[in-house]
Formats: sequence, C-alpha cells, structure tokens
Amino acid sequence: MNTKTIDKVILLVEDNPDDQELALLAFKEANITSKIITCSDGEEALDYLFATGMYADRDARIMPEVMLLDLKLPKVDGFEVLKRVREDPRTKLLPVVVLTTSSEQKDLVESYQLGTNSYIRKPVDFSKFIEFAQQFGSYWLGLNESPIRRGVRREN
Repeated sequence: MNTKTIDKVILLVEDNPDDQELALLAFKEANITSKIITCSDGEEALDYLFATGMYADRDARIMPEVMLLDLKLPKVDGFEVLKRVREDPRTKLLPVVVLTTSSEQKDLVESYQLGTNSYIRKPVDFSKFIEFAQQFGSYWLGLNESPIRRGVRREN
C-alpha cells in the first residue's frame, strides 16, 4: 500500500474480539499502514464519531476515512449506527462499509436503504480476509475520493 494511506484513519466497529483481531492481522498482512480505531459496540462508535462519552476530548472535526461496520452489535446495533451517521450533517458523507456475517436479504436491503456505501460478507478464511483487506485498502484508501477528506484535518 502506498505511503499516502498512513494518515488515513479506519474506524472498525466490531464486537467479536476474534473477528476484531482477525481484521487487524489481515490489514497488517496486507500492508495497510493506516491507523485503525476499534470500537466494540455501536454506542462506542457513536461516542467516537461525535466526540462524546469516553471520547469527549477527541476533536470531532477529525473524521475517519471510512468506517467498517458490523450489523449485530451490542447496545446500539449497526443499523441504528448507520441511521444516526446518515442523519447528522457532520457524518452523513462518511463512507460506511458494512462488514457482516449476515447473508439475510433483509439486512442487505436495509443497509442500503439506510445509506451504506458497500455491503460485504466477512471472509471466514484468513487468506480470504487478507485478500479483502488488500482490495479494501486499494479502493477505499487509494482510489476512492472521500468528501470527508476535503478540508478536514487527519488524526495522528
């Protein structure tokens, strides 16, 4: 991955510690150099994005390049997170990629109705997860032009 991705932040919202670790390892194996912020539930993700709760000291003007969002989350599920992200002017343009184990058609449709930019089923095989991480990095951190990035400082 190109060095331009170093200053790009990924927000990973995943409640399963094994899946969280798998994703972090896959991104490392795929040479993704971006900072990855992890949140273990929907409430924490919203606190991070809106600089509330335990993230009250965070500069809310600094947004991640992209959010990877699981749907089945404790406290606040992924659908509600996506809904709140799209309703708020500060985050409505944030690219959101749903990364889930769900193969339910209703989850796919609802995710797009709520404004997801992409819906991906989690790879279960580690080599497939590395392949996903490489493709994700190439597209979302390399090729994609994000409206969030324009005029917004990056987090160190």
